[in-house]
Amino acid sequence: MTSGPTTAMSPWFVRPSTDHPARIFCFPFSGSGASAFSAWPTALDGIEVCPVQFPGRENRLGHPHYGTYENLAAALAESLAPLLDRPFAFFAHCAGAMAAYETVLRLAELGLPTPDCLFVSGQPAPHDASRDRMLTMTEPELRAEVESFIRSRGMEPRPDMVDLGLMVLLRDHAAAAAYRRAEPAAVDCPVVVLHWRDDPDVSLDDLQGWRRYADSVEFRVVDGGHYDFMDAPDELRTLLTRWS
Repeated sequence: MTSGPTTAMSPWFVRPSTDHPARIFCFPFSGSGASAFSAWPTALDGIEVCPVQFPGRENRLGHPHYGTYENLAAALAESLAPLLDRPFAFFAHCAGAMAAYETVLRLAELGLPTPDCLFVSGQPAPHDASRDRMLTMTEPELRAEVESFIRSRGMEPRPDMVDLGLMVLLRDHAAAAAYRRAEPAAVDCPVVVLHWRDDPDVSLDDLQGWRRYADSVEFRVVDGGHYDFMDAPDELRTLLTRWS
């Protein structure tokens, strides 16, 4: 199957549709965009990698910010609809897991296909999302976090780069801070919860709340730190190809 015009023109997806028999849609973390997956291959063992581009960053910097995860899910579900013609999964890192989870619920509400698997990485369950330490940080502390992250990726944090990164992060954090789900609503697909062994901020215990979100919930511990998913390590690649 070749890519159709809806797919090619959609601002939500960086890579066009291909002839692969399955897809994995990848949701970035707060303050980032689809470039978080730029080091990933275009396909994993025959599964097309489809990074999702949220509005208000990178090539969508001029698009209005989504405001809430519920708004994001509603808009994304509409653009996803033409692409759900084959088996698919969601992978989401950190706060991107909230957007992915809400999108699964939205797809179900609309009677559209839901993922064959939801992978959530380094993120407590929705009802525990307010525990994120970064939500308590001041703007100067967040600026320092942006600078540290840029350095960790091998770049020198220029002031303009930091200013732009901080602007996106503050908007995303406002959405994260506003997000409330007091009681879990289960999804109708298996959930695989990934814990990064060297993550200093999110422990395996912090992730246990996901047990309440699906009939099938599996926990896997992966070698590496919080942002090592960006390099698509072999252990992660293997895990992400088991569902198809």
